[in-house]
Amino acid sequence: MNLQRRVLIVAVFAALGFGAYLLWSNYFSKPQQAIPEIRLGDGINGPKGMAWIPGGEFLMGSDHQKAQANEKPTHKVKVPGFWMDTTHVTNDQFAQFVKETNYKSTAEQVPDWETIRVQLPPGTPKPPASVFVPGAMVFVGTKAKVNLNDYSQWWAYVPGANWRHPTGPKSNIDGKGNHPVVQVSYEDAVAYAKWAGKRLPTEAEWEFAARGGLNQATYVWGDQLEQEGKLPANIWDVKKQAFPVVNPVISPKAGGAIGTSSVGTYPQNGYGLFDMTGNAWQWVADWYRADYFAIQAKEYGNSVVNNPQGPTSSYDPDDYGVPPNAPKRVIRGGSFLCNEDYCQSYRPSARRGADPYSPMSHLGFRLVKDSSQ
Repeated sequence: MNLQRRVLIVAVFAALGFGAYLLWSNYFSKPQQAIPEIRLGDGINGPKGMAWIPGGEFLMGSDHQKAQANEKPTHKVKVPGFWMDTTHVTNDQFAQFVKETNYKSTAEQVPDWETIRVQLPPGTPKPPASVFVPGAMVFVGTKAKVNLNDYSQWWAYVPGANWRHPTGPKSNIDGKGNHPVVQVSYEDAVAYAKWAGKRLPTEAEWEFAARGGLNQATYVWGDQLEQEGKLPANIWDVKKQAFPVVNPVISPKAGGAIGTSSVGTYPQNGYGLFDMTGNAWQWVADWYRADYFAIQAKEYGNSVVNNPQGPTSSYDPDDYGVPPNAPKRVIRGGSFLCNEDYCQSYRPSARRGADPYSPMSHLGFRLVKDSSQ
């Protein structure tokens, strides 16, 4: 840069003030991330209700201070392009599947002891037959603040709970056709996917899509939890109600009752996807290993892991009372129960394992489709 140009730039900065200099230097000194192009299928150019995820290389996982051990370390991953549902599968969509196939969901069937047994400590005696009744796990909350070390205080197995009656036989989904279907097991999600001609996303595909083109952002919308003083996702607002207290239930006028919201209520991400975090957890295809990211990083080092399909078995040493190798599938995205005080899983790198045969009142799914399909 010649002297005359240097003098000119100094003069401009002097005229505009030091703030302008900081703005200029911050903009040009940092690599700028390209804004993704939203491409939605219309039934002719791509499947209707799905968004094109272009694929590419990204840093999977997180080394952020909020990250849990199972999210570390970050490692390079590459996924090919694919189509993804813009929203969770809804109650109306699942109802259509059931109508056409007469499908009976896991929660509507008598529990199978052999399926339950593998999730219990070895030697656990079989309960009496009267215990084996159709139902599912339901968030019941507490009437006052409790120690958050024991989640059994706010969860209960409720007979008669299923996708039609998410919190028990007296509940229903009337007027909630556009809400995420919940109380569906991994097996239910796979059955629906087969009917729909789609599949569950891999964990890598899910995270790439959730990030919406943002490189290692803390949340799917950026690095700040709130936007203009509001939470940009359906998550528990501890400023209004302590978790897991539901007495009294949050007034709809104060921000919404505890539960799912209609899909598309909150802003879409960079690829045109809604509710990638918050609202309801989402099943993905992979088996869950708490140490899987560490294994990947050790095996591949600084090389790129190409389209990982997940481990071949489960491993979770942190779930008290459950055998470490009990079958678990990955769930992603968090739900309306996640909050700053307990579960911060509304981050794109957050991950957990869940019993594939255990439906829950905050767990649903969305599907993907290969570009060749």
